Amino acid sequence: MSGIILGVDPGTRKAGYAVVGSDGRALTQGVEELPLLAARIVQIGAAHDIAAVALGMGTNAEGILGMLAFVGVPVRLVDERETTLRARALYFEDHPPKGWRRLVPLGMQVPPRPIDDYAAVLIARRYLADEGNR
Repeated sequence: MSGIILGVDPGTRKAGYAVVGSDGRALTQGVEELPLLAARIVQIGAAHDIAAVALGMGTNAEGILGMLAFVGVPVRLVDERETTLRARALYFEDHPPKGWRRLVPLGMQVPPRPIDDYAAVLIARRYLADEGNR
């Protein structure tokens, strides 16, 4: 299945989301508190023709799976191992440290904000890669 994928990195209080094109490029992404996630997904669905949802199999996946039932597209659970570590690297690719921070190894730095959206990008890309291998 090709097309636009909505990646979701589930959590207990918040979830990262990312709309990713079939080329793996993130079109939009963000982090939303769980009570507001359904409304955000409705907005995303109105703005993008979502082909499928890739939901990370992590914390609270079952709770969010029920919330995604209304989307009307296939929802597939995706292995999210190592996405947090890779999300950090992806964040720093997009936002390279400046000033004295560029002298500190990236492994010792922590992004200044939650990076659940970058994990959602990686979950969507993993879904696309799995679909491409089928």
